[in-house]
Amino acid sequence: MKKYVYYFTKGNAEGSAKMKDLLGGKGANLAEMCNIGIPVPPGFTITTEACVYYYKNGGKYPEGLKEQVEENLKKLEKETGKKFGDVENPLLVSVRSGARVSMPGMMDTILNLGLNDQSVKGLAKVSGNERFAYDSYRRFIQMFGNVVMKIDSSYFEHELEKMKKEKGVKDDTDLDAEDLKKLVERFKEIYKEQTGKDFPQNPEEQLWLAINAVFESWDNDRAKVYRRINGIPDDWGTAVNVQSMVFGNLGDDSATGVAFTRDPATGEKRFFGEYLINAQGEDVVAGIRTPHPITKKQAEGTGLKSLEEEMPEVFKQLVEVYQTLEKHYRDMQDLEFTIERGKLYLLQTRTGKRTGFASIRIAVDMVDEGLISEQEAIMRIDPAAVTQLLAPVFDRKDKEKALKEGRLLTKGLNAGPGAASGRIALSAEKAVEMAKDGKVVLVRIETSPEDLAGMNAAEGILTARGGMTSHAAVVARGMGKPCVVGAGELEIDYDKKTVSARGKVLKEGDFISIDGTTGEVIEGELKTMPSEVIQILIHGKGKIEDSIICRNYVKIIEWAEKFKKLGVRTNADTPHDSKVAWALGAKGIGLCRTEHMFFEEDRIKAVREMIVAKTVEEREKALSKILPMQRSDFEGIFEAMNGLPVTVRLLDPPLHEFLPKEDEDIKELANDLGVTFEELKQRVESLHEMNPMLGHRGCRLGITYPEIYKMQVRAIIEAALNNKKKGLNPLPEIMIPLIGFKSELEYLKNILTEEIERVFEEKGERIDYLMGTMIEVPRAAVTANQIAEVAQFFSFGTNDLTQMGLGFSRDDAGEFIRIYLDKKILPHDPFQSIDVDGVGELVRIACEKGRATRPDIKLGICGEHGGDPKSVEFCHKVGLNYVSCSPYRVPVAIVAAAQAALKE
Repeated sequence: MKKYVYYFTKGNAEGSAKMKDLLGGKGANLAEMCNIGIPVPPGFTITTEACVYYYKNGGKYPEGLKEQVEENLKKLEKETGKKFGDVENPLLVSVRSGARVSMPGMMDTILNLGLNDQSVKGLAKVSGNERFAYDSYRRFIQMFGNVVMKIDSSYFEHELEKMKKEKGVKDDTDLDAEDLKKLVERFKEIYKEQTGKDFPQNPEEQLWLAINAVFESWDNDRAKVYRRINGIPDDWGTAVNVQSMVFGNLGDDSATGVAFTRDPATGEKRFFGEYLINAQGEDVVAGIRTPHPITKKQAEGTGLKSLEEEMPEVFKQLVEVYQTLEKHYRDMQDLEFTIERGKLYLLQTRTGKRTGFASIRIAVDMVDEGLISEQEAIMRIDPAAVTQLLAPVFDRKDKEKALKEGRLLTKGLNAGPGAASGRIALSAEKAVEMAKDGKVVLVRIETSPEDLAGMNAAEGILTARGGMTSHAAVVARGMGKPCVVGAGELEIDYDKKTVSARGKVLKEGDFISIDGTTGEVIEGELKTMPSEVIQILIHGKGKIEDSIICRNYVKIIEWAEKFKKLGVRTNADTPHDSKVAWALGAKGIGLCRTEHMFFEEDRIKAVREMIVAKTVEEREKALSKILPMQRSDFEGIFEAMNGLPVTVRLLDPPLHEFLPKEDEDIKELANDLGVTFEELKQRVESLHEMNPMLGHRGCRLGITYPEIYKMQVRAIIEAALNNKKKGLNPLPEIMIPLIGFKSELEYLKNILTEEIERVFEEKGERIDYLMGTMIEVPRAAVTANQIAEVAQFFSFGTNDLTQMGLGFSRDDAGEFIRIYLDKKILPHDPFQSIDVDGVGELVRIACEKGRATRPDIKLGICGEHGGDPKSVEFCHKVGLNYVSCSPYRVPVAIVAAAQAALKE
């Protein structure tokens, strides 16, 4: 018969830390602690396989589970000398969940199970403490009622508060045994009122109901959301840990607490935690009573007495235990402990959750301490956590105060890490205007390329619509700006100039704060602090060795560079962005979007002249005004990336994006251009497309208006030659977008090569360059062997390849993708992490076919997936030469590339 239950006791456990998949993290660690001699109350673990069986078979248990539980319960009774449900000396147990990976607070726990109207008297007698017995019973009824029967805890809490008010006391520890007896009776009445049933008196019935509840907590709403956010598979299931109770609420010589072996916020090497005397586990985290600090140092200035002072002997033992555990696990641990009448017990150890700052500091420190290798340090870091070192942050105390005051307005998607506070601006023009007098946050229903100036002027961007690859999210990440998107509760009224959510109404000009790391939107202004890494590496203010954060960042990037095989470039359109990306470790530019250069105020007029031109001559005249501007842009970018490749994408978006939409703006432009309103309005309408993504854009523009692309390649090559004259080493790569046919690329390559040869002849100087294409049309991927006859490189534009490959519009998919994720139709958002089986297969096919024709073809990716760790791992496996991503995601890609190589 299959084994579903594993016993653990000090010095002899059936499991170990290596069995997390089967016993869950908590069960595996309880077994491991027992094996290394840590004082752990004995118990047993029901495996994750039993939970998976339960779900697959409509809530039925696997054969033999009940018998194995009964057998292990008898073993527990024998070891403790107590009997389950006994009137004289009852065995009480806790029932806790434990998934393979830590999911703190997501699933459910029940304490003091086994108590009933008779055994509570036995507990009072054997403990010599009637108050403690009835305190444990009222806690059990509340937890069982809430977790198993789904009774809202507020019913019980209201009754507790009422009792304290009647007695004129502040804390529940001030209630005596008689008060708690009354409370137990009232709690049983609440249980019957809410369920229609009496509180169960049979301990075995209680146990199986609790096991069911823990299995079912795997699929509660909190757990599902947590799994989705953290990429945890739905089919893992949870283990159930049944453990004999030890009591921290037996009096002033008993306590309960939580501790970290290092500071989880900063990573500093210091023992850190909180405890409560005469309490049970949930009291510390529930905030009903103010917990006390564990160490003297932590207690300084608080007026609170530390465990180190209150129970010095137990504290000394706890220090020995935490040092043993950290050394054994070679990682920062999060501990739960109980002190029962002066005796220490460990209830849990797990790898401690930590901030991005802390994870990097701990990894670097542990390498320095000889606990782990550089490779292990890299593998322990969540690549996305590196961005926390780059982003401005809110002052922690200021933010906590704002949340306590109820100033949380809403939450959206955390699209661009960092913190921003400023006055609300509801249009790009207003943002530019208001930014002259102070900081602004651009708040829009959604953004478009026309909002670029406002986005640039703003400290941060907030949108009511859109996903992680919406225009706002992509551009904000490229700019390194905090951004929250998809805040669906927000109601934005452009006419009334108001923003409202959850009954609060803010006006344009009011202060708002957004946290792009958490997605929180907070009313009012919060203080921000700049990242030390940005100050030192980019602005040159300070020395690396003087900043722990910067020093750790540099070490992690140096180690990652040592191990990675995949190149990392950046998506950058300005000299400033190029310099930022270079400082953060980019080895070139994989995507320079030329259209972003067209929106600058001094050149948009010439671009519009070019669009409304009726003849080639008129168009060329307007383009001649843009040429020196483009050339100047490229000179700055080549200079910033001296000696590194720069891939420039020729004009991609449809022309209508550069023209105004409102009649007032059209009239103003008509006056500027010297044409009639009717004439310009007709031109605007003629450019309108039903589906612009599949319309007149990319190489189709170049074929229709070759003079546009000819101007752009002239600007690129002239800029490169000018830089060469200065002694620099520019490496231009010219990328033609949206190719679907070899013939398109052939036609454009021929006319553009002719133009480049003309420039070489005029200047009397040559330079090496590559000409390739962006693979974003599925047809191009499957005919890549033909296209590689013409292209010297492929760059996969996975944003559009995903749109066309899946038939999902990136701008509209937000309406249904969340539902697809909730219903498990999709495992993840395909715009955030590459769809390996579909879009990934197109990339794989294109790579194989491209290399079959041209073995030395250069292959890269420049979609937003280039900064996603899972997608980076796929790119490594498929053998791309490089990934390219937004400047502030370069470090993420570098660490992810190193991890992909180390996993091999």
